[in-house]
Amino acid sequence: MRDALTVTDSRNSRDGRYIERVGFYNPMARGGEVPLRVDRERVDYWLKQGAAPSDRVLSLLKRDSKQSA
Repeated sequence: MRDALTVTDSRNSRDGRYIERVGFYNPMARGGEVPLRVDRERVDYWLKQGAAPSDRVLSLLKRDSKQSA
């Protein structure tokens, strides 16, 4: 199970078209699989453009920051 981290237009349905994929989260990652990958440059760009991350995405961004440090 792999969930994409995407930028979407709030006017689209939840599982509808997205603008850009900026990462993924795989909670079932095993062995050498990567559980979380975030393109921080693109995330920062969209946040500066006014994108509002969901609570779940905020927690994943915090987790990514801790892993990168």
